Amino acid sequence: MRSITPFVSVLSTEKKLEEERERERERERKEQEEKGTVFLPSYTVSCQLIRVLFTDKLISVCTSTYCVNMLSILILFSGLRCVSVCPPLGMESHRIENDQLLTSSVYQHRYGSHRARLNIQASGDEDDMNGGSWCANSEEKVHWIELDARTLTEFTGVITQGRDDPLESDYVSSYYVAFSNDSREWTVLHDGYAEWLFFGNSDKNTPVLSQFMEPVVARYIRILPQSWNGTMCMRMEVLGCPVPDPLSQYHSQNEVMHRDDLNYTHHNYLDMEKLMKSISDECPNITRFYSLGKSFNGLEIYAMEITDNPGTHETGEPEFRYTAGYHGNEALGRELLLMLMQYLCREYKDGNPRVRHLVDETRIHLVPSVNPDGHMKAFEKGSELGSWTLGHWTEDGHDIFQNFPDLNNILWDAEDKGMVPKLISNHHVPIPEGILSSNGSVAVETLALISWMENHPFVLGANLQGGERLVTYPFDMRRLTKESEEMEKKLNSRANRRKRQYEEEEEEEPNPYLHTGYHQEMIEDQSMFRWLAISYASTHRTMTQTYQGGCHTDDPTGGMGIVNRAKWKPIPGSMNDFSYLRTNCFELSIFLGCDKFPHQSELLREWEHNKEALLTFMAQVHRGIKGVVRDKEGNPISNATVSVEGVNHDIRTGESGDYWRLLNPGEYRVTARAEGYSPFTRLCVVGFDPGATLCNFDLNKSNWDRIKQIMALHGNRPIRLVALVVCHFSDYKCRHGFMFTRRDATQRKKEYKPL
Repeated sequence: MRSITPFVSVLSTEKKLEEERERERERERKEQEEKGTVFLPSYTVSCQLIRVLFTDKLISVCTSTYCVNMLSILILFSGLRCVSVCPPLGMESHRIENDQLLTSSVYQHRYGSHRARLNIQASGDEDDMNGGSWCANSEEKVHWIELDARTLTEFTGVITQGRDDPLESDYVSSYYVAFSNDSREWTVLHDGYAEWLFFGNSDKNTPVLSQFMEPVVARYIRILPQSWNGTMCMRMEVLGCPVPDPLSQYHSQNEVMHRDDLNYTHHNYLDMEKLMKSISDECPNITRFYSLGKSFNGLEIYAMEITDNPGTHETGEPEFRYTAGYHGNEALGRELLLMLMQYLCREYKDGNPRVRHLVDETRIHLVPSVNPDGHMKAFEKGSELGSWTLGHWTEDGHDIFQNFPDLNNILWDAEDKGMVPKLISNHHVPIPEGILSSNGSVAVETLALISWMENHPFVLGANLQGGERLVTYPFDMRRLTKESEEMEKKLNSRANRRKRQYEEEEEEEPNPYLHTGYHQEMIEDQSMFRWLAISYASTHRTMTQTYQGGCHTDDPTGGMGIVNRAKWKPIPGSMNDFSYLRTNCFELSIFLGCDKFPHQSELLREWEHNKEALLTFMAQVHRGIKGVVRDKEGNPISNATVSVEGVNHDIRTGESGDYWRLLNPGEYRVTARAEGYSPFTRLCVVGFDPGATLCNFDLNKSNWDRIKQIMALHGNRPIRLVALVVCHFSDYKCRHGFMFTRRDATQRKKEYKPL
């Protein structure tokens, strides 16, 4: 292959540049020797923060020079030659679009170039178009995949990965890298002696980084596999920094852009702890730094409370929560909550009216890392080199998000038997005995969450996850009916499964994402949950931009950015279902993006994408009705039931008798009930204006208390009934001291029993 004349590359001038560097190092060595500085032999290192310690002397490292969109430093001693490391261009995050990729051949369409993204996951259905990597046609002799960066880019490395498949083990073990400015003439990367052969993967899941000795500036980059295991399949990411355009740089310098002064970095456990303590110290009047409990390895599960009176529940003030880090490798949610803490603290101090109203009227709880043990594993590998599952589970192997007691089947079975609501309520479903015992079936992190949820009257919450870009609402679990269970046992062949799918699609409301053979159980507050989901997705900058499909499959949201979890990827025992059935809190899942652990350079962009959505969703806690249930003397009644006519899901009042019920605008007949009191019903109107409608209830004592006292005097034995006496309806004496029931309407007579 021929070299390109305008190509900005070090390949043709490597020898001259090395001589110049050696002369420069020699000059600096002489200057520093006069100052007594210690030197190391010359070798290449990665441009990251480096601490070099000796037993008796310290070599200092200067980080004063920061390259645009690069994590690089200048090392001020001549013994080290720094290699620039650029961030990913966006194969995994989908910033690289499908039409920027081109391949030499394709094994099948489901293994096209659009499936070459790092960590992309294959569909379980072999008949769809979503394979687990790009795979080349085995009949072709030359294989390559090409990326068009669309602008001059300084390429610094490539990350490769094998095919995602439960059975096959396909990966590329060696490859060349070539560059071009016009996609016609290519230059293969050279190490000074021969074309540089990079060693790739030794398994299909672990990402492997190959870093170039010197950056190469070009528009196109091409990977040319040379050896592989099994079928020639690969996933990849490309590291590169766009070369600044002087014209666009001039415009950007003169453009007014808002940027919050936050800490846009990834934090390990100690850094997170330090940052949260510093926020609490900076805003002591509105924050409380506390712990939910400890992880399996003994790490604290930290939380931050942000409100105008931290540490206490104020009557009439709703409580809200954001949680993140259920899966340790999903780091974006963790960092967003840390940035949200900083933002609320500083904006409150600066007098931001929106933030002040939110903090003063809401008790906010932020938990950035539910699974700190898993995050430590993922953090050690870094943002690109951890596999799809590294750090996903707890130390003892639990997926925290779906580790909660299954209350769905308890409620559904009770409904089938007609036991709801007389024997089993439609809310606060009891947890079966023994499930929360220390037998290992429920993680210690889950137990800490359950205790926290039951000790705070949360109204609304969301858990931040990763790997997709959408919002899901419950139910998360699908309901298997007896008929479908028997059918599923009989029909096991792929043909029959496909036939059932087509039959499902011919039903009244077709949904290709609905798992066939199952009955879809609609949640009672579905319209409210859909509104909550839309409030986040529609205010996120990119969540509804689904023209390229989803992260791993076609877009399951229909362009809206929201989907019911049971229709998409159903799971049992989720936090969302548990929260709805066990507590008053409505919980949703927010999937922040395709890249679970984005590069540090992406954090500013992700904050700007999510900031408005995070604030808007929090404000929804003030939607619907609120109030206090009291007796006639003004004493609050705790554990009173508040029910809405037409919605078969009630809530309970807190210790101070206050309640919040999320509802969409409309007129509702609301009833408050409490043991020992007569129920009371009133009309509550929810408008479109911000803020919840106030609906208080004052309950009268019930006669049942007096009846119970009389029965207690008789040892709670049944009271003997006297003989029936019949009197005419016109005899008003019969009415005094007796309870009447109609016997014969035509004769206008009544039976009565003395009390």
